[in-house]
Amino acid sequence: MSAPKGDFSQGKVSGLILRLGLPIMLAELVHVLYNIVDRMYIGHMENGGTEALTGLGVCFPLITLIGAFANLCSTGGSTLSTIARGQGDNDRAERIMCSAFTFLLIVGGILSVLLFAAAPALLRLLGGNETSLPYALPYFQIYVLGTIPVLISLGMNPFINAQGFPRVGMVTVILGAALNIGLDPLFIYALDMGVRGAALATVLSQLASALWVLRFLTGRRPIVRLRRLGIDGTQLKNVVKLGLTGFTFKVTNSVTQAIVNVMLKAWGGPLDQLYIGGMSLINSMREIMSLPLSGVTTAGQSVMSFNYGAKRYSRVSESIRFILLGGLSINTFMWLLVMLIPAPLVRIFTEDEALISLTVRCARIFFGAFPFMALQVTGQNTFVALNYPKHALFFSLLRKIFLVAPLTLLLPGIGLGVEGVFWAEFVSQLVGSTACFTTMYFVIWRKMREEAIGIRQ
Repeated sequence: MSAPKGDFSQGKVSGLILRLGLPIMLAELVHVLYNIVDRMYIGHMENGGTEALTGLGVCFPLITLIGAFANLCSTGGSTLSTIARGQGDNDRAERIMCSAFTFLLIVGGILSVLLFAAAPALLRLLGGNETSLPYALPYFQIYVLGTIPVLISLGMNPFINAQGFPRVGMVTVILGAALNIGLDPLFIYALDMGVRGAALATVLSQLASALWVLRFLTGRRPIVRLRRLGIDGTQLKNVVKLGLTGFTFKVTNSVTQAIVNVMLKAWGGPLDQLYIGGMSLINSMREIMSLPLSGVTTAGQSVMSFNYGAKRYSRVSESIRFILLGGLSINTFMWLLVMLIPAPLVRIFTEDEALISLTVRCARIFFGAFPFMALQVTGQNTFVALNYPKHALFFSLLRKIFLVAPLTLLLPGIGLGVEGVFWAEFVSQLVGSTACFTTMYFVIWRKMREEAIGIRQ
């Protein structure tokens, strides 16, 4: 007999992860299109394409910040809900999900008002000038009006995947991305709306995804359903405590992106805006390169959480091993692409030869230690999946706040110039990832294997 839907305690672990992970991976790929399709269309505009692309780069820290609040609920909420299901407590799993959803609605409303009002000052602080602000400001102010749909689609879709419905979760993202791809050329070119059209297309697409998520989670198919609004204080406290990992990861990305933009503006000289545009393209490349491993780790996290709740420790250990080996293989392949043929990847977004040349040079530095990110992702996701919030939070802070941010400020001034900004990422990938994985091995993995052996005996 086949295992019930959402029961990850049976079947081959690698098969389960791949079955869940492939649809999630495809969904992640399509989700990235929300961001990169805008950049592709905008970067190829006849008038002001490079300046508009730089304007979007100025917006990145704030867009990342919005996504951080989705992670606050999705990372902690879906993990704790899955552990509760593994323990057979579906009622608690449902209270966790309903609390997370209600909290997202409240946060979304507050963020919409604050970010819309503060956008002009924030964008100028993040590196915008008279060239890029005319593109950055209208794009971001329209984008921020869709904050609640963005938070629902990003924050609640993991609850669908974690219950064993990865294809439904995939449709969530494909639906929005298909609309975005179709609406972008209509609004940007046909209606001559430029960056405003790109932002409007993204907002409408995210709204469609959010409605799909709500339709499914309030229906009859899910194991855990969204039946009501309301916050269970105890459950929300635990969700936020564990979710601080995903939240911190995004917030630290936002902070470091802001510092990077400021340092590129300070050290880039007459090419400062070109460097900011180049970093925008590098971030786009990073999103694409991170996709395959992201799908595997998201699926593996659900499998680990369920089996941890069910005390099937050998399956937890097997999940960690599969994610590690798969991650190293995937990231090494992606690293080779960037080292050997970066120019074709960059040309997806722009035809500006000066921007292409600069981005290619800096990308080889930025991604120099990319294979090591498999260690970071394996360690980080294991800490989250097994509810080790303190460790997960520390290593979220370590790489970005304790390594990238100080190095970004330091390296340009000790002889590396503007390229020191890109070397900061290289060093952080090498050092931070190794520290995270080594700690996970001694704190969790070795212990997990010993417990599995003890149970078998």
